[in-house]
Amino acid sequence: MFDFLIEGFGVALSPLNLGLAFLGALLGTLFGALPGIGPINGIAILMPLAYTLGLPAESALILLAGIYTGAEYGGRMSSILLNVPGDAGAVMTTLDGHPLAKKGLAGPALGLSAVSSFVGATIAIIGLTLFAPLLAEVAVMFGPAEFFALMVFAFASMSVMMGKDPVKTAIGAVLGVLIATVGVDSGTGVMRYTFGMAELYDGVDFVVMIIGLFAISEILLMLEHANRRDADTEIPPLGRVFVSLKEVLYCKGAIGRSGLLGFIIGVLPGTGASVAGAVSYTTEKRLSDKEGTFGNGDMRGLAAPEAANNASAAGSFVPMLTLGIPGSGTTAVLLGALMLYNITPGPMMFTERPEVAGGLIASLYIGNIVLLALNLPLAGVFARVLTIPRWVLVPAIAILAFVGVYQLHSDLTAIYLMLIIGVFGYLLRKLGFSLAPVILGYVLGGLMEQNLRRALSISDGDVGILWQSGISLGLWLAAAALLILPWLLPKLLAGNAPREDVEDG
Repeated sequence: MFDFLIEGFGVALSPLNLGLAFLGALLGTLFGALPGIGPINGIAILMPLAYTLGLPAESALILLAGIYTGAEYGGRMSSILLNVPGDAGAVMTTLDGHPLAKKGLAGPALGLSAVSSFVGATIAIIGLTLFAPLLAEVAVMFGPAEFFALMVFAFASMSVMMGKDPVKTAIGAVLGVLIATVGVDSGTGVMRYTFGMAELYDGVDFVVMIIGLFAISEILLMLEHANRRDADTEIPPLGRVFVSLKEVLYCKGAIGRSGLLGFIIGVLPGTGASVAGAVSYTTEKRLSDKEGTFGNGDMRGLAAPEAANNASAAGSFVPMLTLGIPGSGTTAVLLGALMLYNITPGPMMFTERPEVAGGLIASLYIGNIVLLALNLPLAGVFARVLTIPRWVLVPAIAILAFVGVYQLHSDLTAIYLMLIIGVFGYLLRKLGFSLAPVILGYVLGGLMEQNLRRALSISDGDVGILWQSGISLGLWLAAAALLILPWLLPKLLAGNAPREDVEDG
């Protein structure tokens, strides 16, 4: 395990990769600070540029992972200063972060969130180092039937845990799977949903998909609100930025518990930082809020979701690297980035491409230190990003999106398809759908179909192979439990309640 990590540091400490880790951390913080941009949009915009520049796979992944973790740091700024979450994972940060800013403690709140993020991410990265190689050894025993059952479990956990509406989450995942089926069927040679267009024979390109779905839809939302004058873009005075040791020690229990909880939640497929932040905040409120100060500017209420968010981001790399299953919407995009380099994430990557897996894990240690060093002294500088007007931001994002797609394909058809997908993503967002399940369904759909076909070809069409082994049967039962319990549990609780209480209710 430690030999593996030493080899990874040899990759991550090369001058190129060290510079890319710093650049990713810096750009990620800037992307995260801008409300609505977040890690997925940042990665979607820069991924085609990294690919066309000819960066090696490990270097491109180090850059994109730096953007991911940096955006989790940066998302707290608008939450604390403007009461506007930078992304879904920073929603819980607003509950105590903004009240602290209104009390004149904006600087200490930013400093505490940086320290909490650092500690939470460190806990998760250590967990990733310890458990990822071990889990990869177990995952080597997985065959096509086990991988198919694992992806069914991933879809089940995603539909239950991601988003407020499980039905819309499931519909979004199905839409992603449908888009993944476009193109020539590799097994039979049949054209599927191509409508006679030769440009769709190879399916919907991953870069076109994510830039259209996230970047273009975000541009349309920004244009929709272009005339809205935000009175709350006035940044409150920061005062001192460095948090005191006494304030950190006051929150040490919340930081440690939430970091561990965030890592565990991040490992579960389809959860992400939003779930980790919500669970950690509510847990810490039950454990620590004896005086009823949570929601009114309690530093523990700020530290808990910040530690959990960043721990979840690092934890989501565990299923991606070991099983080839994205732990979040952002790692689904990173999974697609690896596929651009013809690398299949999973247990064999640790033996076939150790420089990629080891370099990524080592770069997370380096990037975490860089992020703390950047965010403590430069919080005031990063906060000024919040004042960038939309008339500057929208054209800049649009230019990067169009240039990235055209550089990769040199074809106007890809541009048109990107715009169509962007309008589709915009409509989904207006209807209250989360886009993360769509991209997870798109990424997992192809892998799911391949493993189903392989399993059925091994068994000569006998579907019993899908639940024949103990591993696959356990995954099927776990998926069924995830889908049934949220519906069954309230009825059981209602059935055990006293009759008069039920009638009163």
